[in-house]
Formats: sequence, structure tokens, C-alpha cells
Amino acid sequence: MSNSFTRGAGYVLTGLRWLPKAGLRSFVAIPLLINTLLFGGGIWLAASQLQRLDQAVQGWLPNWLAWLHWLLWLLFILTVLVVIFYAFSLVANVIAAPFNGLLAERVEKMVHPDGRVPPPPAESSWRDVLFTPLAELRKLLYFVAWAIPPLLLSFVPAVNVVAPVVWAVSTAWMLALEYADYPLGNRGMNLQTQRQLLRQHPLLTLGFGAMTLLLILIPVLNFLAMPAAVVGATLMWNKELSDSP
Repeated sequence: MSNSFTRGAGYVLTGLRWLPKAGLRSFVAIPLLINTLLFGGGIWLAASQLQRLDQAVQGWLPNWLAWLHWLLWLLFILTVLVVIFYAFSLVANVIAAPFNGLLAERVEKMVHPDGRVPPPPAESSWRDVLFTPLAELRKLLYFVAWAIPPLLLSFVPAVNVVAPVVWAVSTAWMLALEYADYPLGNRGMNLQTQRQLLRQHPLLTLGFGAMTLLLILIPVLNFLAMPAAVVGATLMWNKELSDSP
């Protein structure tokens, strides 16, 4: 069992390499399509609205302040990064959650083709698939509660210089918990039990979450981040955490 930050990060990259496997392609395709539609649609909608705003701003700005519309575009890009991560990623996870649970189950079967894994993961029913988004919404409330302290910290003078670090650590933890929920949830663990388990492996958990965050922030790879993280979390659970108390 390892508590290594780099080892946790490595599981996300392993998950990325597993995506083309024949037994996983059908489970990856639907979440990937959902991600593509949400990210693409969100960027298109935001860009179209900004173009209207940009035209309106240029209409009343004096010539010597015309450069401000470039500042507007810079603010737009920064805003899109934040909105995509905190809004579209969360929405994509809620919608794709049922498929991610099935993906985690498939990966676990590939890791243990003989079924010898204690305790054996329960078969997912369509009832479980339908109610998975409700569990995701409960998780979302927990994540919102976690996001409030770093947000408040960013408004405190002098102290706010550490806010980006706090945001990064907080986000890494939330992402690790988000994707560990699929293999652990398949084993019947509730959110509280999952948190207790991951706290026993802080560096492993934060390494996994940090690499997931990095993938989300890289164009193109961000479309693959969700299924890669699901696969990576399932591999991590089976290879690192299965003997944890």
C-alpha cells in the first residue's frame, strides 16, 4: 500500500491509457459525448454573448479607450476557464454519473476476471442508474461547502496570497472524492465512509486529484479527464486501498 503523491497521479495517467481498451470503449463513448456537447455548447454560448457585449462596448467607448475591448476578451477567457471547471464539469459529472458507475464496474471486472475480489462489487441495476444523479447532487452540496472557505479567504487582504494554493488543494481533494465514489459506491460505501478511507491516504488522494485537475485544465485532454479519472480511481482502489480498514 502506498501513500505516494506521484503514485496517485500515475493512476490518472494509467486510466488515460486504458481508455482505448476494447472492453471499455462503449462505456467511454457516452460520457465523452456528453463532455464534448457541454463544453462545446457552453463555450459557443459564452462567446456569442461576449461578441454582443463587445460590440456594445465599442459603440460607446471613445477611440482612446478602444483597447479596453481586448481587456474584455482577456477577462472572458479567464471567466470561461472558471465557469467550465466549476459549472460544466459539475453538470457533466451529474449527467454522466450513471455511465461512470457502469464504467467503474467494467474496469473492476477486467482487473479481476475470475471475480475473486472481496467483497464482490454489486451488479448495477437500471434503478441504480436512474437514482445515481441524486447521489451526485448530494455530493455537489458537500463540494459547495468545501468551496466556501477558499472563496472567503481570497477576499482577505494579505492572507489572500495563499488562496490559490488553498483552492488547488481543495479542488484536488474534491476531484479525488468525486471519482473515487464510483468504485467505492459500487461496493456500497457512503460518502462519509469514503471520506474516512481517503483521509487515511492523503498524499495518494491529493496526487490523484492534482493530476485530474491538470488534465481538466489542458485543452483536448479535458474531454478525456472524466473517464480517465473514473478508470484511474477504480484501478487505485483495487491496487492500493482494498486492504484498508
